[in-house]
Amino acid sequence: MKIENRTFDELQPGDTASLRRLCTQDDLIVFANVSGNHNPMHVFNVDGDGDGAPEAVAPGMFVGALVSAVLGNMLPGAGTLYHAQSLVFHNRAHAGDELESRVIVTDRNEQTGIVTLATEVTRPADGALILSGVAEVEAPRRKISYSSHDLPGLIVQRHRHFEKLLARAAPLPPLVTAVIAPEEPNSLGGALLARDQTLITPILVGCPDKIGATAAELGQSLDGVEIVAEPDHATAARRAVALVAEGRAGALMKGHLHTDDLLRAALDKQTGLRAGRRFTHVFVMDVPGLAHPLLVTDAAINIAPDLKAKKDIVQNAIDLAISIGIEEPKVGVLSAVETVNPDIPSSVDAALLSKMAERKQITGGLVDGPLAMDNAVDIAAARTKGISSPVAGRAEVLVVPDIDAGNMLAKQLTYISHAEGAGLVLGARVPIILNSRADDDMSRLASCAVAALHHARITGTR
Repeated sequence: MKIENRTFDELQPGDTASLRRLCTQDDLIVFANVSGNHNPMHVFNVDGDGDGAPEAVAPGMFVGALVSAVLGNMLPGAGTLYHAQSLVFHNRAHAGDELESRVIVTDRNEQTGIVTLATEVTRPADGALILSGVAEVEAPRRKISYSSHDLPGLIVQRHRHFEKLLARAAPLPPLVTAVIAPEEPNSLGGALLARDQTLITPILVGCPDKIGATAAELGQSLDGVEIVAEPDHATAARRAVALVAEGRAGALMKGHLHTDDLLRAALDKQTGLRAGRRFTHVFVMDVPGLAHPLLVTDAAINIAPDLKAKKDIVQNAIDLAISIGIEEPKVGVLSAVETVNPDIPSSVDAALLSKMAERKQITGGLVDGPLAMDNAVDIAAARTKGISSPVAGRAEVLVVPDIDAGNMLAKQLTYISHAEGAGLVLGARVPIILNSRADDDMSRLASCAVAALHHARITGTR
């Protein structure tokens, strides 16, 4: 953002300026650390008053600082210094609220160079007045411009959303999971870690010698762990699917085998796990700085899905989002543009999916498209483009046009934005946990937690 000031001589009574800001959970964490105010009333995941629910109340001085942002950025702008500020609080703001701070010049003193401004912060969603007050500032005498892009960026924390998923899954009984070919350290180690966290009860399906050798390499005991001996990956996948059909397992987990071998067994028309919808893949992603989990679909299975396949992709993602605690998922269907262009097929599909949701052919969530990436996830970008919808700028599920876009988006979030992903295949009778060799322990645990939550919901055991 470019900051350009208005000097004392340019200011007149009645001049006004305002800024809007979404108050996020990360804002409250940063403010607590910078200010030293660790009052639990302001921490998003802590019950500060003992009523059984986290409050996430925005600190009063944080809200007051939004007034300072208008003064320092816009009116008078760069070079402004505070002389005095009064604040009266009328309502409380919370994490998730969009707030608007406004200042109005009411007086200017030629002798002292002090400018007086009426100040307020409101919540546009319901018009509530959060605070009012009066500011006295030393206005700049010289023209100054400054680019705020020069400020360094900040990543607050990782794992926040995954930790919530683990806590949400903790009361559930361990999900019996057939782990296919856990014959190298990452796949076996992830399964045993999830067992130790009581997320799953693994049944290891594969070559016993290779599994035993891997356990020895990890220094882990397999005492009490069931091993089903199968000599090769294809037969191991078929046997794992059979365990589900027999009612002995409630989920599958990919080990050290090719995804095609697993899916071939699961998709078999006679003995597989088809449940009426197309198999689709979803990444549940924990993105630093984002106030909610972000679901990206389909990044691993459907190469160039047609409209019928995209309908199942959207519905499966909505169902999973509900399973992990998003009550009414907001689904942004992505394209390169945010208007329908017959020459861009993804924009046409996006509009049709949005209409299908409107006509209840897709249920459980709010679907909007076409949306470009910026106006799907950023309220300011959506507002700049004149897009007004419950989804634009707030999408919790991103539906990509094809596997290229999905895979690139997921990996960009992982390797550039430091996000972590939990991958699942949906559309089968049970969740299929699709881990990658590059996944760390938290991603593997989160995948199991998401699978357990989804299984509990679809079976009615939660």
